[in-house]
Amino acid sequence: MGTLFLVATPIGNLEDMTLRALRILREASLIAAEDTRHTRKLLSHFEIATPMTSYHEHSGPARTDSLLAALATGDVALVSDAGTPLLSDPGQALVRAALTAGHAVVPIPGPSAAIAALVASGLPTDQFTFLGFLPRKSSDRRALLARFAQAPETLILYEAPHRLLACLDDLLATLGDRNATLARELTKIHEEWRRGRLSVLRAGYKHGDAPRGEFTIVVSGAEPAVERETAETLERRAIERIHTLLAGGVSVREAAVEVARLTGLPRRQVYRLALKASGGELSSEAADSATDK
Repeated sequence: MGTLFLVATPIGNLEDMTLRALRILREASLIAAEDTRHTRKLLSHFEIATPMTSYHEHSGPARTDSLLAALATGDVALVSDAGTPLLSDPGQALVRAALTAGHAVVPIPGPSAAIAALVASGLPTDQFTFLGFLPRKSSDRRALLARFAQAPETLILYEAPHRLLACLDDLLATLGDRNATLARELTKIHEEWRRGRLSVLRAGYKHGDAPRGEFTIVVSGAEPAVERETAETLERRAIERIHTLLAGGVSVREAAVEVARLTGLPRRQVYRLALKASGGELSSEAADSATDK
């Protein structure tokens, strides 16, 4: 029983190829590539002569069956055009079929544009959601983004250059003006980083500009909702605390000072509440004098 290896390949810089990936590509009986012309250049650079076949998003069940047949007699390495297979790239159907047939599926970790952009974005990395390529139509993009508008996790997505500006418009309209990072042509000669609010990033492309290269976009998650107490709720909480303090033998003035500190309400207002709670009355001038001490 052969093993299906999911081999990550460079996203631009060939120096990112790992030694383990090179060994697996040399030792495998067959390499299944998203685009054989693209992968052939990679194999030629590293002088790898392993036989190769195509496996892409339009490959049907017949190609999956032929790869399962190859796995019956040897190992198969699956590669995409760049980066880690299955992340916005074909391969899921093959992985499921291989597992169902009892084959081991082993990842060979390596480059990933999503992870590279995330860790250098300056945005939170503890939790994130990878959205891949968004839908092509603006209405569909906004519908998808709306599902994550309240999610606290950092969002990562890919976008083609000719849709970048429209995508930024949709991000801004749906998520609000959040902090974000645009990573262009990662690991390549023209690698570029832009960081800032979405509105600033969008404004950075003037009318008529034509962005070039492949983009990875990282957007900060939604900020936690802050529950703001109404004036009525805050005053009710102040009164409850005043009664507790007065019952414990604290003076009216001390209770007012303590509750004003806890609630942020004006000391004069709290003193009047405390005085009322104690059953006493005091003129405005006396209240001012008492709370100023």
